Amino acid sequence: MAADKDAAFVLPRGATGFFRPKDGPLPEVDQRTFRTARYAAARAAKGHVGQVEEQAYPRTFHTATVVASAGEHVVLCHAHQPWIAFAEELRGWYTAELLAPPPWAHAFADLGFAVLGRVRLTTPLADIDLGPHPGRMA
Repeated sequence: MAADKDAAFVLPRGATGFFRPKDGPLPEVDQRTFRTARYAAARAAKGHVGQVEEQAYPRTFHTATVVASAGEHVVLCHAHQPWIAFAEELRGWYTAELLAPPPWAHAFADLGFAVLGRVRLTTPLADIDLGPHPGRMA
């Protein structure tokens, strides 16, 4: 699985979904790669892919479910960064409801996604590296 260690977490351009038009469009996560990864994850979980919903404003993530004998898992895929997270239920937003990655989450990492755990995703903004980066105001 991709590292989700204690190293400083850098918030790259596009992570929040906000951008300045003069900086150009935000990067996009490849939908085909996400589709391939979720089917690989479903196979690894000995289950199947359930619901899939592409990102729509104001959300910055795509959602999918993987249904296995252990239950349904919600997969969140950031629309602008190759990041994967997991939640208990489908919602329009998430805060503390994020979960630790299931054992089969490696299927996403194997295809280039960073699998983020609950600790990383609930890190206070003050503990995240926000600068300086190109296009960011000092």
